[in-house]
This record gives sequence, structure tokens and C-alpha cells, in this order.
Amino acid sequence: MPRELLTITGGAGRIGSALTPLLRDQYRIRLTDRREPAPGVDPDEFVLGDVTDLGAAERAVAGASAVLHLAGNPSTAATWDEVRPTNIDGTFNVFEAARRQNLRKVVFASTNHVMGFYALERKFPVDTRSPIRPDSLYGVSKAFGEALARYYSDTFGMSMICLRIGWFTPRPPSIPSLNPLWVSAADLAQIVQRCLETSRPFGIYNATSNNPQGQWDLQASRDELGYAPRDDVTRVSQPGDEQPYVDPRAGILRAAP
Repeated sequence: MPRELLTITGGAGRIGSALTPLLRDQYRIRLTDRREPAPGVDPDEFVLGDVTDLGAAERAVAGASAVLHLAGNPSTAATWDEVRPTNIDGTFNVFEAARRQNLRKVVFASTNHVMGFYALERKFPVDTRSPIRPDSLYGVSKAFGEALARYYSDTFGMSMICLRIGWFTPRPPSIPSLNPLWVSAADLAQIVQRCLETSRPFGIYNATSNNPQGQWDLQASRDELGYAPRDDVTRVSQPGDEQPYVDPRAGILRAAP
């Protein structure tokens, strides 16, 4: 049987570039981005485009069976003017493009920063059922995406799965406060595949590796998706200096006159 086509928005970024070779055994991969992928990433297809343009979003998802929406401004210091075009308008465009093109599955890359104030106050473990507490305008924008995903699921019967992704790097950062958030490429590819395969109409799940600190609760990810992370930050992490998790004031103060 031919492999199904998966569109990955923001596909030329760090996560899209890392996931492409790990998902290609299961899917044909179409990357879409404002810039071309780095040499060696080698998707099956590439569509140059910007998700802030609804027409471009429709072209990017046309003919696909599912979309992994990674495109966005990831800066926790971003101002509202910086996060709004891609994270708000772009997310709406991708979800609406998927609806118009009759895609039944969207996996939305949300973030741990939707719940960041729990981490700042060290109120662990952080689950996915407690009230949201964004730590930045970036976190606020991703909380919007989760709410929009719920709307599309309830209203149009689409399967909309949200992943609150931890700290993605090829190897863990030498920052102790971030190590419990680490998610390896292999584990992230696994949970993305579980999201693409699930028949659940909606869900919000934490996505970290099997880190023994247990600060970010993976029980729902394990029970509802069958996620079984294999990597452990303590086996590969390097010692380093402590740094702040996030400055929640940064985006507002940067824009202040």
C-alpha cells in the first residue's frame, strides 16, 4: 500500500528537519516553509509558502491525509506583534485549510509554556488537566491554538491532537532547570506517530522523554496514546550552570514605549 502523505508546516525548522527522516518509513513527507530545507533533509515534497496566507496553507495541505503544524514564532520574549501573524493567524489558516481540504487529522505543536507558571513556581508535576497558566505571550498564543483545535474538533468532527512539547534538542542542554523538559528526536517522532494514529477526536498531551524527575506528567500520554518514551535525560545530560526557565515579562517590556 502507498504511504499516506503527511504535510509538516514549518518543516525547515529544527523539529521538522529532525523528524523528517524518522517518519519517512511510515509516511510520505511534504514539508512547507518560508525557506527551503537544509541540505540532506530530503523530504518527498517541498512547498514554499507562508501559513499566514490562507491560500498558501491550502496548497500546502492539499492531497495530504494529515498535517503536523509546527510553524510558529517560538520565542518566549516575543511581543504580541511578533507572535500574532504566525501563531494566531497562521494557526487558524492551517486548521481552516485542513477543513477545506477534507483532512481529518491535525497534530498541533503546542508548548510547555502554556503551563509555564507552574514550572516557575515549582508546582510539579505539571499535568494537562489543570487550568492554563501561560508564562509568556508565546504561551498565550499556543493556548489559543489549543482552544481553536477544540473548536474544530467539536464543530467539524476533525481529530485535533495538541502536543505540549518540552525542550527539543539533539542532546540535552547543560541547563539543569530545562533537563526535565528534554525530549529526544526519537521520542518526539514516536509520540507524533501515536497522535497521527489515534482515533481520539481531541486531546492535549505532554511530550517529554522518560526523564526520572517526573516534573511533567506523561500519564495521559502513556494511557491514551500508548506513548512509551525510551530516552532518559540523566543518561546523556552534561553538567552546566543554572539559568532561568523563562522571563515572563520579556515580551511585554520589549514592546513598551
